[in-house]
Amino acid sequence: MFPTTPLKIVAVAAGLSSPSSTRLLADRLAEAARERLTADQDHRVEVQVVELRGLAVDIANHLVTGFPPAGLKEAIDTVTGADGLIAVSPVFTASYSGLFKSFFDLVDHTALTGKPVVIAATGGTPRHSLVLEHAMRPLFAYLRAVVLPTSVYAASEDWGSSGDEYTEGLPSRIRRAGGELASAVTGRTVSGASRALTLDDGEDALVPFAQQLADLRVN
Repeated sequence: MFPTTPLKIVAVAAGLSSPSSTRLLADRLAEAARERLTADQDHRVEVQVVELRGLAVDIANHLVTGFPPAGLKEAIDTVTGADGLIAVSPVFTASYSGLFKSFFDLVDHTALTGKPVVIAATGGTPRHSLVLEHAMRPLFAYLRAVVLPTSVYAASEDWGSSGDEYTEGLPSRIRRAGGELASAVTGRTVSGASRALTLDDGEDALVPFAQQLADLRVN
């Protein structure tokens, strides 16, 4: 029997095109987490996707005025109220997009404390995959989120590929990341630690927890 309050999985997609491979990756990661939660954990799950493309003007105005329009405030509240977060950006100039960064600049730097996050990115070539470790992981570490070990990068050639004997295909990586997020939001992380750490625990409690996850990094 499902609990009365659903777990909330929120995916942020910063793709600019329509259709968007960034949105597609966000959808597939959210579905992987939902499937694991409903099948293995017997939880009711609510999935929401925040597309930043339609909020671009509101984000720019908020950066200038300091006052978010209603739609942008709702998006920020949705992200900060999630039990688990999926953050997906296209790669621009070897980093996350300006739209992606601008949105998270508007999120209070303590609002994601202890929140499990799957980071993911899309790009035209596999050579940009390190953007996940060099740009996105440090960003969410600064925001005090718990960035899960498996990050997912999808180059153009990865779509439809099942991988080979040396490399997991994109569907396998999506399932693994979704499974880690499902475990984290129910308090069972791959490190065996509870995710229910807050500011009340102090930074000394958060740092070792983050370090345990960092030691298990897998692209």
